[in-house]
Amino acid sequence: MIQIDDERCDGCGVCATACHEGAIAIVDGKARLMRDDYCDGLGDCLPACPTNAISFIEREAADYDAAAVAANLRARAQGSQAAASSATVASASAEVANAMRESMIAAARHMDVLSTLAPAAGATAETPHDEPMAAAPSAAPAAGVTKEGASAPGCSCPGSHAQRIVRQSAVGTPAASVAPSAAGSAAVTATTTEPGSELTNWPVQIKLAPTGAPYFQGAHLLIAADCCAYAYAGFHQRLMRNRVALIGCPKLDAVDYADKLCQIIRDNDIRSVAIARMEVPCCAGIEHMAVGALKASGKFIPWQVVTFSRDGRVLDA
Repeated sequence: MIQIDDERCDGCGVCATACHEGAIAIVDGKARLMRDDYCDGLGDCLPACPTNAISFIEREAADYDAAAVAANLRARAQGSQAAASSATVASASAEVANAMRESMIAAARHMDVLSTLAPAAGATAETPHDEPMAAAPSAAPAAGVTKEGASAPGCSCPGSHAQRIVRQSAVGTPAASVAPSAAGSAAVTATTTEPGSELTNWPVQIKLAPTGAPYFQGAHLLIAADCCAYAYAGFHQRLMRNRVALIGCPKLDAVDYADKLCQIIRDNDIRSVAIARMEVPCCAGIEHMAVGALKASGKFIPWQVVTFSRDGRVLDA
């Protein structure tokens, strides 16, 4: 029977995904064996655990019950279907609300009421990163942003529509691989101006990105854990430049993105993949999912993993 060490467990959920019997679940931030008779003793969860919190022990336990496992998996599947149905209803309500909002905006625009609410335009090929961006009328789309596709399935939010963002520097290949300096940190050249954004696609969340978005064609892909951009100061210039970025959190998202990432890699002309993660154990999940997706895609694509420390150093590249 398996045993889970609470002190070592960080609640990443990788073991729960690896267990095909549904014997493990995350409860109060820790992995738990839900029932002895759900565990078949195969041990898929052991190698999956990034902190080695799971081990085998000998103790009195109920025999494996295949019928109970099947019933549990059916109940979980029905619960997921009910949740999906509720999400569909919520999405429909959101679409109605959006339609009403757009009608109100159109009416207000007709009366020139929105002239005082003009947003700043996005960065364009004609706008250097270190110069202030000019304001644009609210009736026109943001400069440098091109709508290219529908939003991710099940999401009616206008902010989830696939878009390519044109950058002045977005020509050529990605920046050279990040490498640790002699002191263990990647050198970042000091500048007198504020560095510009290197984001070239929207949305960036793995959960929201459409798998068939046009910007994936011929792309150098960056799959990154959320925290990396906050920890490493040179993230935009050294990792994101000339790459299509996708971000997620293997611990908080509680979703295995391996299948979706595999579909993106398999169905599009991806030229290379860079995987960025933090040193913390739970962040191994993003690497596990990305590498699994690469293998499952059946393609031979150059890839690398870059690991950052919590204080912003490059530990491995």
